[in-house]
Amino acid sequence: MNWNSTDSTTPWVFAHRGSSAEAPENTMAAFLLAVEQKCDVIELDIHLTRDDQVIVCHDETLGRTTNGSGRIGELTLEEIKRVDAGSWFGQAFAGETVPLLEEVLKQVPKSIGLNIELKQTYDGRIVDPVINLLREYEQSQSVLFSSYDHKLLYQMKEKAPESRVSLVYDAKPVNPLRLIEDFGLDVFSVSLHDCMVDAEDVATIRRSGRHVIVWTVNEELAMRQMLDCGVSGIITDYPDALRRLIRI
Repeated sequence: MNWNSTDSTTPWVFAHRGSSAEAPENTMAAFLLAVEQKCDVIELDIHLTRDDQVIVCHDETLGRTTNGSGRIGELTLEEIKRVDAGSWFGQAFAGETVPLLEEVLKQVPKSIGLNIELKQTYDGRIVDPVINLLREYEQSQSVLFSSYDHKLLYQMKEKAPESRVSLVYDAKPVNPLRLIEDFGLDVFSVSLHDCMVDAEDVATIRRSGRHVIVWTVNEELAMRQMLDCGVSGIITDYPDALRRLIRI
C-alpha cells in the first residue's frame, strides 16, 4: 500500500469492517469481498483474547455479531473460534469464524492497506503483540493505526516509529492543527465523522502535510459532498459503490 499516492480528487476507498453491507462485518468473507471490489484499505478492529491472541471484532463482546456470548478478554482463542460469525448476516455465510489478525495478514494482499482501530480496553497490552505480528509479516509500514485513545496511539508510534497513526475524534476539533501538534509525534491523519467536516478545515489540515479521513459514509450524496471537500479517504460499508462513483 502506497500511502503517498492520493491527491484531492482521488481519495482512498476504505472498506469499513470489510464490505460490511454485503457480508458479515470483520470476517474474512467481508475482507476478501472488499479486495474483489478494489478497495484501497480495509478498516478493522482488534481485541486481545484471554490468552493474548489478537483477534478481529468490533465489539468487546461476541453477542451482536456471532452466535456466542461473553467478553472477548475473558475467553480463549479456542473458545472464540468455536462460534459462528456469519449466520447472523445470512445462511450463505454460516461457518465464518472470528479471524485472527494473523489470518488477515496472511490472506489479504499486501497491496491493500489496513486501517487497524485500537480499542481503549487493554492499557497498552495490545501494542507489543500487534507490532510483533506486523513486523513478522513485513506490514508495519503499510498499516494505519487509529484510535480515540491517543495515549495508545502514542505508545504504538513510540515503539514502531515506522507506523502511521490517525487521531480519531468524536466531536469536531476547534483547532485540529493544535491538537495534532500537541500529540508530540508525527501524525499521518485525523479521522472525523462526515458531519464534522468542511472544506476549509480539510484544506488547512492538508496544507500541513496531513490527511483527513471521514467515516462512515454510505449515501451517494454524502460521498459526493466528501469528494467535493477534498478529503484523503472515505470509510464506507459500500466500497463497491464508492469505487464506481470515483470512476464517474
